[in-house]
Amino acid sequence: MYVKNYGKTEQINFLASAKFQAFTVQVSDSGVTANGEGRKLVPAGTVWPLNDATAQGILLTEVDVSHGPQPGSLMVEGYVIEARLPAVPAAAAKTAMKEIKFR
Repeated sequence: MYVKNYGKTEQINFLASAKFQAFTVQVSDSGVTANGEGRKLVPAGTVWPLNDATAQGILLTEVDVSHGPQPGSLMVEGYVIEARLPAVPAAAAKTAMKEIKFR
């Protein structure tokens, strides 16, 4: 049910270093709107869970939540290129993610 060829996927590399720390988290499907193909995608580089003081990290890879909540890789420590993220992290989010350094 979860395996289907959607064609080529491209994703911008926002990592500024090969050294980072990441953990597995459950990515919720609530509030995610479907794209033209009917898929609900949370893009790589998204501040998770919200772009505010509750931020815990940045998603390393795109997560498809079309069929409900799915596991995702959350970077909690490392260096990122801020200009390459899909949305600019809020000042409160940057403060909350103190182990992530922005360049």
